[in-house]
Amino acid sequence: MRIENAPTLTIEHPEAGAGQSVVARGVWQVHAFSRSGFKDIEKTLKSLAGKQVAWDLSEVASLDHIGAQLLWSSWGKRRPEQLKLDPKQEELFDRIEKSGRIELPRTRKSHLQWVITLGGGVLSFFEHLRGAITLIGQVVQDIGRFIRHPLSGPWREVSANIYHSGFQALGITALVGFLIGVVLSYLSAQQLRMFGGDIYLVNILGMSIIRELGPLLAAILVAGRSGSSITAQLGVMRVTEELDAMLVMGISHGYRLIMPKVVALALAMPLLVVWTDAMALIGGMVSAKIELNLTMRYFIQKLPSAVPIVNYTIGLAKGVAFGMLIALVSCHFGLRIKPNTESLGRGTTTSVVTAITVVILADAVFAIIFSGVGF
Repeated sequence: MRIENAPTLTIEHPEAGAGQSVVARGVWQVHAFSRSGFKDIEKTLKSLAGKQVAWDLSEVASLDHIGAQLLWSSWGKRRPEQLKLDPKQEELFDRIEKSGRIELPRTRKSHLQWVITLGGGVLSFFEHLRGAITLIGQVVQDIGRFIRHPLSGPWREVSANIYHSGFQALGITALVGFLIGVVLSYLSAQQLRMFGGDIYLVNILGMSIIRELGPLLAAILVAGRSGSSITAQLGVMRVTEELDAMLVMGISHGYRLIMPKVVALALAMPLLVVWTDAMALIGGMVSAKIELNLTMRYFIQKLPSAVPIVNYTIGLAKGVAFGMLIALVSCHFGLRIKPNTESLGRGTTTSVVTAITVVILADAVFAIIFSGVGF
């Protein structure tokens, strides 16, 4: 069944000595191609590719960009020597012809491209370093202002950040801490049983969890959970122009947004470290009871003598330092997000990765500084 005004191509053979001519008729629009035999038209156009024929489009009822592009591609992206168009079609083909002349700039490859890339990375590093130092100085000034005028300080913001970054993270830190304690105790018990050193399981778990794993585990979880939230919050405020509105109203970003987050995480992280340590030790106790039949009473009695109190202090100090670093890194990248969604996603990802890396580096620095303390 033939559709009315369907696009057609008719190959006409004029008098001897003259070339072929092709006449297009019907509606050459995208909706007409979807209802008619598009494959037949495409087959005909392929058979005419490269041939010197005269084209007549004056009898086409209507032509859109899809139909014109189809013909243009079959012509080899240039006008045939003999082409008859309707005046309304001239503008359409002129636009297609001009757009085909646009060439993208070619980047010249250089043997020193690696030097350019390395130099760009170094410059970017120092730019971020300068921004981080400026941010730290601003936070120190804001904390000094907060101490001088505590009654007018952002207590509600500090309280809200403690709730979001600390209280709401209790569940995930408890679960992960408990599981890490179970796994560490199980693996250690298997090795100690081989040498008859079952009683030293308390020493291994106490030192590793309280001094290292507890603070580091809590910091990594907070960096992934709360750090990404802080960066995304500041990024959305940049996209929605809330940060610009705050500046117009004379409200300081540092005093109302950054400083409360730094103070809140500095207060919440030590508490999360204590919570994570407790959950990990409970998991270790459960596993020790199952594997080595060590009672929880013996575990609790042995722990204070196995782990000097200074290790507990080091763990809390790590919590304070890690919390402040996570907040500073998250705010740094949050303020650098540009007002578009692509930058928001990229900035949040970079913030989390950088915060975790900085936490691990800081833990290594703590290990070097306190290498002779607490043993």
